[in-house]
Amino acid sequence: MKVGDTVSWERTFTEDDIRLFNRISGDEGVHHVTPDEQGRLMVHGLLTATVPTKIGGDMNFIAREMKFQFHRPVFAGDTVRCEVIVVEFAPAEQYTNVRTDFVCRNQHGKEVMSGYAQGVIRR
Repeated sequence: MKVGDTVSWERTFTEDDIRLFNRISGDEGVHHVTPDEQGRLMVHGLLTATVPTKIGGDMNFIAREMKFQFHRPVFAGDTVRCEVIVVEFAPAEQYTNVRTDFVCRNQHGKEVMSGYAQGVIRR
């Protein structure tokens, strides 16, 4: 792994995902349990944030700081693709300091979330 490397992953969110996250998180805001005028349930922001964190897990990344900016809602049936880029990679004695930036877009190419993560990878 080195600065400039990119990794991407995508998932399609379902109503079952939203209902399960309702139970796990306790977040049962009306927009997560009652469909909107178009019959859609809104995906939780932190459920959307599992897309870049899944990539971090694949890297054995241990987060120390994360920032998410939510630009537009994600709904059941939407596919979110996230691209993560390594912007800092500094090996130390027992671990490597890593910082990544990420951008997540829906199936229409519209940005739904962006942010960064800073942490370590154990050697």
